[in-house]
Amino acid sequence: MPFIPLHDNTPRYLIAQPWTAWALVLVTSICFLGQVLAGDDGFLSLVYGLGVIPATLTGQAQLADDLFLIDPLATFLTYQFLHGDFMHLFGNMLYLWVFGDNVEDAMGHLRFLVFYLACGAVAGLAQILVDPGSTSPLIGASGAISGVLGAYLILHPRAKVLVPVVFIPLYLPAWLLLLFWFGFQFFALAGGQGDSNVGWWAHIGGFIAGTVLIPLFRYKAVPLFGLGDPPGGVTLRRGVGWQAGESGGRDKGGPWG
Repeated sequence: MPFIPLHDNTPRYLIAQPWTAWALVLVTSICFLGQVLAGDDGFLSLVYGLGVIPATLTGQAQLADDLFLIDPLATFLTYQFLHGDFMHLFGNMLYLWVFGDNVEDAMGHLRFLVFYLACGAVAGLAQILVDPGSTSPLIGASGAISGVLGAYLILHPRAKVLVPVVFIPLYLPAWLLLLFWFGFQFFALAGGQGDSNVGWWAHIGGFIAGTVLIPLFRYKAVPLFGLGDPPGGVTLRRGVGWQAGESGGRDKGGPWG
């Protein structure tokens, strides 16, 4: 992770709770638990059977019968719920927890689910386009999370995000952190990490998908580029939007919200 987000100062305006983001964290965590409980052989079978394998989708390879679980096209969805290890899972879910609620707030629960899965699917496609002959399974929610980050950048670039900088928690502008995150993907590729087991192009594809799709998925009344974020606090007015006030924004439930 280029940076570790702890909290952001952007209140939710239109939804009481980010039920979809929370559900995605829960379901993804349960799926990882299932991977672990399946044992080493079962873990590997799930990764190959439910992960995106570029070579099988481009017809350059065929999965062994004992590893074939679902139609390869369906893996564009299933791969998003698998992870390689606990830190892979934790990093993705932390980013979803911090940034996902405000993106869900901009479009509603069901639209956010579709948006999330769509960004993940585009991320998988991006990895295939760059490396169509790869037989390594692509797994993880990173592509979908990248889409959430791209959307957050378009929605709330002026928000402040709490991150530890040399062990000192500091609030830094979201645009700075997210553009740094995006640039880091290219830096990693240029630095020779393109041959690692990280799907850098999936991250890039998901991020771009998020920036492109957010204007289409958001509610029409939701402004872009932080133009609707009041400079001070906000008073939530359910059903009619928001207005500036002195009472402060909706509490996001502690330092991890």
